[in-house]
Amino acid sequence: MSTTLPDVQLPAYDRARLTPGIVHIGLGNFHRAHQAVYLDDLFALGEGHDWAIIGAGVRPPDARMREALKAQDCLSTVIELDPSGRRARRIGAMIDFLPVEPGNGALIAAMTKPEIRIVSLTVTEGGYFMDPAGQLDAGAADIRADAASPAAPVTAFGAILAALKARRAAGTSPFTVMSCDNLPGNGHVTRQVVVGLARLFDAELADWVDAHVAFPNGMVDRITPATGERERAMAAAFGLDDPVPVTCEPFRQWVLEDDFPAGRPALEKVGVIFTDQVHAYETMKIRILNGGHALIAYPAGLMDVHLVHEAMEEPLVSAFLDKVEREEIIPIVPPVPDTDLSGYYSVIRERFSNPEVADTVRRLCLDGSNRQPKFILPSIRDNRAAGRVPKGLILGTALWCRYCAGSTDSGTVIEPNDPNWDALTARALRARDEPAHWLAMSEVYGELGQDAEVVAAFAAALDALWSRGARAVLTDYLGG
Repeated sequence: MSTTLPDVQLPAYDRARLTPGIVHIGLGNFHRAHQAVYLDDLFALGEGHDWAIIGAGVRPPDARMREALKAQDCLSTVIELDPSGRRARRIGAMIDFLPVEPGNGALIAAMTKPEIRIVSLTVTEGGYFMDPAGQLDAGAADIRADAASPAAPVTAFGAILAALKARRAAGTSPFTVMSCDNLPGNGHVTRQVVVGLARLFDAELADWVDAHVAFPNGMVDRITPATGERERAMAAAFGLDDPVPVTCEPFRQWVLEDDFPAGRPALEKVGVIFTDQVHAYETMKIRILNGGHALIAYPAGLMDVHLVHEAMEEPLVSAFLDKVEREEIIPIVPPVPDTDLSGYYSVIRERFSNPEVADTVRRLCLDGSNRQPKFILPSIRDNRAAGRVPKGLILGTALWCRYCAGSTDSGTVIEPNDPNWDALTARALRARDEPAHWLAMSEVYGELGQDAEVVAAFAAALDALWSRGARAVLTDYLGG
């Protein structure tokens, strides 16, 4: 008996006719389910065929990704996890993947070519070498290495500078540097890192980059789980032997500043929003979605819930999210063009509840020391500026502290889940008796750690979490 495999959507254009216009550094799942998909859609309209992607990376895992993708002609499998039925497509927007090598010579050479007009990045939120004050961490080992040997850099930013320097010497106009990472003001951050690194070894180059290179801000959004055996099995069900398929939710959004002096693809034709109000969209997304992730992740983690949609099925977690979002987050989010914030939040609840995505609570709990200052604490600050003590948000950050102590309420060990895990665990255990010790992390809490009302609310929440557990504390909070 024959079995009919589900249809797979293939590139609707002649890939042999594509020519490169973009070098993208960081070929993880998010890029392949986001930027590459938008370009694939544009190419299918018969437009922008001189904007194909050349992939690149600067870390050892990038070499493994290169090997996998080169073996399949740089095609990526993207499977949309719609509850009504999965859909698979092969994305053909990338036409090559550069060798990953010490000194990044191939990457620098590619970025030096005049036809490359955009260099884009997905190097993760923590990959920008920023210190707690929001400046370049000049003491980071890789930054010191690039400053000492700028012709053979180890970082993406060092490679970008080497290519820009070569283009300047050749009289070639600079490319635009476009961050696609989930950072507030990602364009501003990227400018600070690139210019700041240049100042460590060539002040004249730094001034030139600052004056002539565009770094547009952008907001990106699509939930994209990590790839494992489940995802590879999904690809196999479509008849695809792909070791690195990407799965993602159906929803996607991209908002960009239109600051591309060297030109850009007509991405507005496939749903990208170009606006001078990126910050408004970004604030909405970071506060409501990313902040919402944190609010469900830590109580769910302490209650031994493993998947995000299961956390949404837990009445206490779901109601906690709802109460904090509607009472403490949404009211202080500034207006966003053509967007109803309550409607946006309703869509987010649906996205979190999608069982097909099977996103993990552990992934949402990852790297809290980097994410809390961006996703939760700004909402606390805005509430305090309005004269309110946001007890739900403060409980949310107390839940993070309790999680970092390294065990769930049942006593199950929580494996390390932060680059600073050992230091956080030691601090969280001491905070059990001295709550203010946790808030003394100035690199995370800043002036909030000295706010007497915040300290009192945090101490009460943390004491209750230790003495009674997350379930009882959420019950009390929801009961007023």
